[in-house]
Amino acid sequence: MATRSIFDPLVPAGAYDEFAATAAPASAAQRAWTPDDGALPALYIGHGAPPLLDDAEWMTQLASWTHTLPKPRGVLIVSAHWEAAPLMLSAPGAATPLVYDFGGFQPRYYTLTYPTPDASSLAREVAGLMPAASGVHQHPSRGLDHGAWVPLMVMYPLADVPVLQLSIPTSDPSALLSLGARLRPLRSSGVLVIGSGFLTHGLPFVTREMVFGSAVPNWSSDFDQWAAEALERGDVETLARFRQAPGMPYAHPTADHFLPLFVTLGAASDPTAPVETVIDGYWMGFAKRSFQVS
Repeated sequence: MATRSIFDPLVPAGAYDEFAATAAPASAAQRAWTPDDGALPALYIGHGAPPLLDDAEWMTQLASWTHTLPKPRGVLIVSAHWEAAPLMLSAPGAATPLVYDFGGFQPRYYTLTYPTPDASSLAREVAGLMPAASGVHQHPSRGLDHGAWVPLMVMYPLADVPVLQLSIPTSDPSALLSLGARLRPLRSSGVLVIGSGFLTHGLPFVTREMVFGSAVPNWSSDFDQWAAEALERGDVETLARFRQAPGMPYAHPTADHFLPLFVTLGAASDPTAPVETVIDGYWMGFAKRSFQVS
């Protein structure tokens, strides 16, 4: 299919249409998780706004990763785009409407749907893992935002896996690690726990060279290298001091895209163990490093 660029496609999400033609049958054939598989990993992924659905390379990387795992019986995802306290869960009903929390894109992106199955049972499981004194608020209408539904359209294009989104209730890394630890038992019951952000996300500092010339600014590569080394060492304490890292504050003028990483690490059997990086490189100058933990 002819295209000008992922930011000015001839057919918005046309690359996704081509991808889905083969991805949907492959997803239908994907083996479902069983207790014999043991605990699923927890993931930290970079997510795109709608242009991810016009990037064939990134979609292929994300789908290939998904197919190294059995299909989960549910997904619990924490996205950079829902910071809310007290802790909240998205509406669990089937085909809950999506949140189109972006602007300036082609009209088609605002008509895409992802009608996931009812997730009420998963909502009860998650609520049961939370402290009785604080608990989790069940939002009656909040759908999945683009930090959830855009990558999940690639990972599970049939929308046949129940999905819930959990809000980020704090910016304190230690509290998010503790939240991830509470979610850890879900992995042993076939639920895929995902933190969805971006390893660098200096959106105010994007240049034309980054968008159209694949330029990678030093603040992005320096932060990426710093994080990669800390993740390889399992150095959670260093990661928690990310505000003093090389490339800051440009790499994260706000912390929202980095914070889901701590939920992922907290959900690991050993948060101080080295992670397994599955996707690296850069997209629009941002580090799209994504990893899994066991």
